[in-house]
Amino acid sequence: MCQLLGMNSRQPASLQFSLDGFLRRGGDTDHHADGWGIAFLADSGCQVFTDSQPSIHSPLVDVLRRQAIRSRNVIAHVRKATRGAVADVNCHPFTRTLWDRHWAFAHNGTLENFMPALDGSYTPAGDTDSENAFCYLMQQLRDAFGCCAPSLGALLAKLQSLSAAIAQHGTFNYLLSDGEHLFAHCSTELCAVRRQAPFGQPVLVDCEAVIDLDRHNNPDDCMTVVATKPLTNNERWEIFTPGELKLFAMGVETRR
Repeated sequence: MCQLLGMNSRQPASLQFSLDGFLRRGGDTDHHADGWGIAFLADSGCQVFTDSQPSIHSPLVDVLRRQAIRSRNVIAHVRKATRGAVADVNCHPFTRTLWDRHWAFAHNGTLENFMPALDGSYTPAGDTDSENAFCYLMQQLRDAFGCCAPSLGALLAKLQSLSAAIAQHGTFNYLLSDGEHLFAHCSTELCAVRRQAPFGQPVLVDCEAVIDLDRHNNPDDCMTVVATKPLTNNERWEIFTPGELKLFAMGVETRR
């Protein structure tokens, strides 16, 4: 299956250290070699980069490393194809617009016999079960709440109900962001770590790399990193419970 990586931060931040380890799972330390992608989200828009090459061989990785993009919300994905061809159009994250905001979505798992009726801008461009699920989520939210965004509590409750229904068709681990919030749903496997002062010196699992986060953050910075599997071996990663949907805002989990 695929693997997920996401970040929600109080201030615009770089996810490069975590990406350096995560992207090695795209054909080096793991077998997710059927493409990769990353979305950097902000209130005003969304930058998406995808490549159907394995991330370990992709020239785009070096391009992004040189750009050092900082963002409050990031979603990344390395793909092991189970539905849909190995092609750029099938690389996650997928994006759509709802309530005048850009949304990004990435999925880990396989959905069986999930073929919802979709319309308009929520028609998939590719042929993956993942994009089908994303379009279905967006369409159902539009139909439930109309042209105006609901309260965060109502949105979270609706997403929980929709996610549970979709998960009946298979494995439905996903990350979803509107540029301000990060939603993380666990079907089988997902974990998170909060990074805030006093910052430590995390060590990556997938390569011999360490960073002194105190040198790269201000004392009031705070962020949560979410991943399919822990990226570091000396941080306390919280394991999600299957069926759990978590919401992160301003770098921390919230239940609003």
